[in-house]
Amino acid sequence: MIADHLKIALVDPSLFTVPYDAKLADALRSLGHEVSVYGEARGPGDEPATLAGLQPMFYAELLHLGARRWPRQALRVVKGALHWRAMRRLIDALAKSRPDIIHFQWLPLPIIDRRCLPDLRRLAPVVLTVHDSRPFNGAASRLQKVGATGIMRETDGVIVHTEEARDRLVSYGVPAGRQARIPHGLLYDVAPLAVRAPQAADRVRFLLFGKLKPYKGADLLIEAFRLLPPEIRDRAEVQIVGKPFMDVAPLVKAAQGLGPGIQFDFRFVPDAEMNDMLGLADVIVFPYREIDISGVLMAALRYGRPIIASKIGGFAELLADGRHGILVPPDDAPAIAAAMQRLIAAPAKRAAMGAAVAELGDAIPDWADIAEATVNFYRSVLDNRQNQRSGTKTVSPGPIGVVSLADQRRRSGSP
Repeated sequence: MIADHLKIALVDPSLFTVPYDAKLADALRSLGHEVSVYGEARGPGDEPATLAGLQPMFYAELLHLGARRWPRQALRVVKGALHWRAMRRLIDALAKSRPDIIHFQWLPLPIIDRRCLPDLRRLAPVVLTVHDSRPFNGAASRLQKVGATGIMRETDGVIVHTEEARDRLVSYGVPAGRQARIPHGLLYDVAPLAVRAPQAADRVRFLLFGKLKPYKGADLLIEAFRLLPPEIRDRAEVQIVGKPFMDVAPLVKAAQGLGPGIQFDFRFVPDAEMNDMLGLADVIVFPYREIDISGVLMAALRYGRPIIASKIGGFAELLADGRHGILVPPDDAPAIAAAMQRLIAAPAKRAAMGAAVAELGDAIPDWADIAEATVNFYRSVLDNRQNQRSGTKTVSPGPIGVVSLADQRRRSGSP
């Protein structure tokens, strides 16, 4: 008998997706379920982890070693060495709390995680949200790549956000019947904005925001800016803002000679500042080389700004080219430059696209719907567990009761 109210262990070892984790956990709690969140320990000076009920199960030793100040590669090695101990600590804690469902947002070191899965699955079914169907968007270390797709087949159920991700997982051998496609919800609560009033002499502000990683294409945006005719470049500025998770020296070098039109801000940006930056941008840019769905996109939709994005993953499924902005081929700086030039020259078009983006944001399912769909999937996974134990044929979870990304776009009035 499956309980009406579930005990859910939500696990994000390195707290890769704190805003998503917080929204989902709070929405599950609002439905009456008990949610415990397990992630890494954070200390003074770390990015804040505003997660209610967070239990710091992972990598607390780093705080005592002072390893947060170490070079990134050294830090990754130490975290890898500590991961086995952290996973065993998690198993011991869950053996005491006895959750109904163990829901991982990430399994960051599959070569170790898959050895722990049998013990975890003996405690409760394990569900995995695959945020990146191409593991870590191609930025995984060699060690992280070992078993990164195979481990998806070894969980009891998998949640994806896009149709493209679902199809990719099928190619990895994850049956469609063990997957649920549940859209990503909007992130952050937008404060009232003091929106910059456009002036005739203003430069059009293009913003790339969020953690800086190679797949996000900051280099492509810089090259696109360089390709603009000088008289057009004088009418634009590019802001590249976010905490680096890569060597940014090549970006700085690539921007040399472009004057004040390229502005860098290499740091973690608190929510209040993020609100201002997104609200005061004229165009938000996502020149990504790889993605399923972008958390920054799901924040940006609230701001009603036109978007330039690569025609891949959730961008292609959610955004209508020419209505919400301009979609460009991935890894194509000249196409980005052409899109920038079009939007610089057409303020009325920018305003119309921004209004369409706002409509699209209003059409995104709320977190209550997403949580309900997630619980429905949990119950299908638990039903299958019971059926397996009783010898009854397992059943596919079937469609999940949240509209797809394409449906969201149609619901907002897009073609």
